[in-house]
Amino acid sequence: MKLITTDMDGTLLNEKSEVSPENAKAIRKAQELGIEVVIATGRSYKAAAKPLIEAGLSCPIICLNGAQVYLKNGELIRNIALDKEACRKIELACTSESSYFEIFTSAGGYSINRDAFIHILVDVMKAHYPNVETNVIKEKVKQRFQDEKIQTVDDFDHIFNNDEIDVFKFLTFSLEDDALQRIREQLKDEHDLTITSSGHQNLEFNHRDANKGAALAFYSSRQGIEQQDVMAIGDNYNDFSMLEIAGLSVAMENAALGIKETCDFTTKNNSGHRVAFAIEKILKGGIRRLFGKAFTASNVELPKITFTKILAS
Repeated sequence: MKLITTDMDGTLLNEKSEVSPENAKAIRKAQELGIEVVIATGRSYKAAAKPLIEAGLSCPIICLNGAQVYLKNGELIRNIALDKEACRKIELACTSESSYFEIFTSAGGYSINRDAFIHILVDVMKAHYPNVETNVIKEKVKQRFQDEKIQTVDDFDHIFNNDEIDVFKFLTFSLEDDALQRIREQLKDEHDLTITSSGHQNLEFNHRDANKGAALAFYSSRQGIEQQDVMAIGDNYNDFSMLEIAGLSVAMENAALGIKETCDFTTKNNSGHRVAFAIEKILKGGIRRLFGKAFTASNVELPKITFTKILAS
């Protein structure tokens, strides 16, 4: 394995939105052995970089679901924006269902009347972390607005009409699954859009070429690394594209069912330092020993088993 890429929320980060010491140690060990470790997240660059810096880590970052790719030194090497006309259609669809949404641009993040929707985000996070107290979650939601630097505006017209501002991603939340489905239906024929989700109560919109899989393929090709030598770790549908192309794909225990079915392996949930567990298994060759061969042939069909079974064996 020459490159490991991991999602952040629900995967690398724990319920405190931190990289655990165990996960940080495993990443550093892989880097010391010459394996590239790349972060692939729906977050903006600055929001993704913060927990890495706090953990003493430096990694290339695929952010905003693949709309941007940054090197370790902070150099931007890939930039794919949404068409402004598509932005207006997304806004109209979200507004028609009264769903809260944010846009992420080259000038920062924006929302309208975010305070009125804090309770929605609290409920969304409680679904992910049911054992965390509500007041703690509320503080995390407020911190998220600061980390993502979400600015409040009266409308988006001045952004959509400004040719100097690129829009990379829309993120919409709703407590009603039916509302999200209706939004998806309104936009399903927009061929320049990729519609994904990082949770059962949101939708994310990017340009069709701005997805984690395309960004990962771009970066690995730039580094001269073949996809069969890439391991990807994730938990939700905005991770699907990178899990699909990776030579070895790993789902978290807390992953969506469709993601688990896509992946070669399932490890335990994100609160148990299981990114570290997956990395350590690769570094020790445990998976290779299990199958009696290295993952070098692109036509090797791997059985769908779990890391927990490997651990027990």
